[in-house]
Amino acid sequence: MVRIASKSVTKTGMQPMQNLFANYQLQDKGGYITQEFQDFGYRLALALDDKKHLSLYIKLAKTQNRALLENALSFVTDAQNARNRAKLFMWKLKELRKIEK
Repeated sequence: MVRIASKSVTKTGMQPMQNLFANYQLQDKGGYITQEFQDFGYRLALALDDKKHLSLYIKLAKTQNRALLENALSFVTDAQNARNRAKLFMWKLKELRKIEK
């Protein structure tokens, strides 16, 4: 085994699995996202540029049909000249819910 720059590397150039991700650091912003729906709600808030209402998007991600949310988000991202993306998203979600019933 050969030591190069404090990493253990074998003669074949391979390194142990435990050292594979040693150089990568995750950015921890102090949040407590532990569930997938929380992550999706957070990504919705970022895509709509509306972090002020983050809890609303997390609740929508938890309770609403994921396909409806993704369709509404797709509609908003396709709208180039939207002044308020969050309002447009909520309007489209309401329209999609009407169609679903």
